Amino acid sequence: MFANFTFENPGFFWLFLLLPVAIGWYFWKRNMQTPALRISSIQGFKAKPSLLAKLKPILFIFRLLALSFLIIALARPRTVDVSTRTNSTQGIDIVIALDVSASMLARDLKPNRLEATKTVGEEFIKGRPSDRIGLVLYSGESFTKTPITTDKSVVLRAMDNIEYNDVLESGTAIGSGLATSVNRLKDSKAESKVIILLTDGVNNSGFIDPKVASELAKEFGIKVYTIGVGSNGMALTPVSILPNGKFQYGNRRVEIDEDLLKQIAEETGGKYFRATDNKKLQEIYDEIDQLEKTEIEEFKYTNYDEKFRAFALLAGFFLLFEVGLKYTVFRSFI
Repeated sequence: MFANFTFENPGFFWLFLLLPVAIGWYFWKRNMQTPALRISSIQGFKAKPSLLAKLKPILFIFRLLALSFLIIALARPRTVDVSTRTNSTQGIDIVIALDVSASMLARDLKPNRLEATKTVGEEFIKGRPSDRIGLVLYSGESFTKTPITTDKSVVLRAMDNIEYNDVLESGTAIGSGLATSVNRLKDSKAESKVIILLTDGVNNSGFIDPKVASELAKEFGIKVYTIGVGSNGMALTPVSILPNGKFQYGNRRVEIDEDLLKQIAEETGGKYFRATDNKKLQEIYDEIDQLEKTEIEEFKYTNYDEKFRAFALLAGFFLLFEVGLKYTVFRSFI
């Protein structure tokens, strides 16, 4: 109830120290306020005190209440309502280019490379509420899954629905995936444009040289972060399809063209990462999240609702009530 209740001038509360002084003064002077007559005996004057005499101290109580409410009013009680509005002063447009070739089903990341990449990618998207994000998929060829958009629900659904199929030409066309991503961002008016390119292999398909695609990215001011997905050494990878349509797995050596990925990142001002397990993949996305921060401008609006008027009115009421009783009902005691 009183969470947003404040006092503009709390120093006036020191005036409450006057109340004990006033109470002490009242009791010290009380006997002097009633006329006294010295006689040898009061035997003939014995009588019960009148009701008004008993109620007279209530005048002092009203005066104390008036003083208390006046002090509170001087302290200016009020409620404070603070609302904020944020405005992105430097938006970032991001395209995630994801390799969806059959090798992404390798089980060196859990449950496999593709699912691990999807899970971490979804968390990254949720953590970028102020940016536009798009999704490009590629294997032997590439296509845009979702254009850059501020509607994160669309991108998250698209990411969740990614699964391996044999519709796309087999292979790993890093150049095509990068070029498609550049095409999504080249006309962007954002202050910062970023591509996060993930792959677990070497460029062996497509008609676009990855070096040419990286030069295009540099030309359009697009920064590329490259991620090599896969453990060192051997990995359990699909090697054939069984008659029932399921994959047969076998150990194969992990081959990632790290030199190419490093060159792409260096050429465009980005950075190369190697994700050898789920934890490392999460750390990579966290680092990219820190490197590419959106500047947020926050406006605060403060609304004050003054409450001192009620206390001032109460102080006036008790003061007038005390004076009124003093000169009417208790007039004979003055």
